[in-house]
Amino acid sequence: MSGDARLQRLLGGDHLASLRRRLRQRFERAPLDDTVDHIRIGDLGAEEHAALASLLGRPQRRTKSLRIDVRSVDGALQRSGVAASLRDALEKLDGPIIHLAGTRLRLQTLWSGVIDGCGDPGLAGLLRTPTGIGLIKRLARQDPGAATQLCRRAEEVLQRLPANGITRSQLAADALGDAHALDNGQGTAALVLAVWRQTISPVAYEGSETPAEPKDDPDAQPAGGAERVRDIWARAGVLVNELARPALFLNLPMRKAESDRWPPGEPAYASLRSLLRSPPQWDVADRNVYICENPNLLAIAADRWGADCAPLVCTDGMPAAAQRCLLSHLAQAGARLCYHGDFDWPGLRIGNHVMREHAAEPWRFGAIDYLAAVRTTPSSAPLEGRAVEASWDGALTVAMQDHQAAIAEEALAASLLQDLDER
Repeated sequence: MSGDARLQRLLGGDHLASLRRRLRQRFERAPLDDTVDHIRIGDLGAEEHAALASLLGRPQRRTKSLRIDVRSVDGALQRSGVAASLRDALEKLDGPIIHLAGTRLRLQTLWSGVIDGCGDPGLAGLLRTPTGIGLIKRLARQDPGAATQLCRRAEEVLQRLPANGITRSQLAADALGDAHALDNGQGTAALVLAVWRQTISPVAYEGSETPAEPKDDPDAQPAGGAERVRDIWARAGVLVNELARPALFLNLPMRKAESDRWPPGEPAYASLRSLLRSPPQWDVADRNVYICENPNLLAIAADRWGADCAPLVCTDGMPAAAQRCLLSHLAQAGARLCYHGDFDWPGLRIGNHVMREHAAEPWRFGAIDYLAAVRTTPSSAPLEGRAVEASWDGALTVAMQDHQAAIAEEALAASLLQDLDER
């Protein structure tokens, strides 16, 4: 009888599959750099006990468990010519046994090599965080080799950032030879965005791509959504859909050489493209620049005060990439940003974002202002949705919860217009 046939007779067959699986597990789970000298197997069936007793050369007296001296069994199998060892016998019957601790160590070494091979400090720093290494493992489908290639491609892009108003497709073509290589959903794009998001706000980075709700603060929830992606690219100087949702403003002062770019007195728009490619030289140092949430208020101010209106910017809800870019430029130019929005929960979310991201101050947007508005505004609507804590005035949230009235910004135009009169 051949060795294979004798091995099948000793340990083969479906009736011993459970026994073989348990034996294999002892080898799979062995500690790193440790040999398996003894194995104890319990809950043995009659056929399983008989098979092990035959291997061990023991009497057939039935017991619930057996302790196997692996070296003795290895020697018996070698002498009989059936297999080189018990492990060899199990692998002949059911395939290779994967040593889990050794596999983990090899993988850890490979993933450490991926990180150590990164030349970009931002990318290397990201991958040293649990979120960052988890991201690249997902993008590379757990393949260290694919991850290394992904890192090289990301570094080709990162070394060209920040850019100066280049389109995303042109960046992709220049860096990677494919104009679509940085489109949404591409692994290289996700990795580059993750690095830049951490550069912008290290604490806020979550690594998720869950879309943000339309008026919710994208920095208070996982990264994602077309607007948030567009904004991150914009902060890196890269244009994505650069003509969408331009920033609306009124009477923003510029240096004299540029003063005719947007005539005073009329609402004007600036696209993300123009703000990144040819940013105006704003003359706003130590000046109040007011920020409103709703375009209607800006239109009312333009009608009332015209060229005599104080500088006013509209976020048009949660700021998109162009609005964020404009507010950042104004803050960098030394403007004192003052924000007002709707007295509702989305309005407070937007306020939290604008004040945190752009160091703005509240403009008639506290608890005292809300209580005065409740008394004087008959057309308030019921307050709906989940409560939001106002970072600049905790009493505002309490007052809104008490009165349960939402007040639109336009309803307060009379008081806001007083601050905008520069005659």
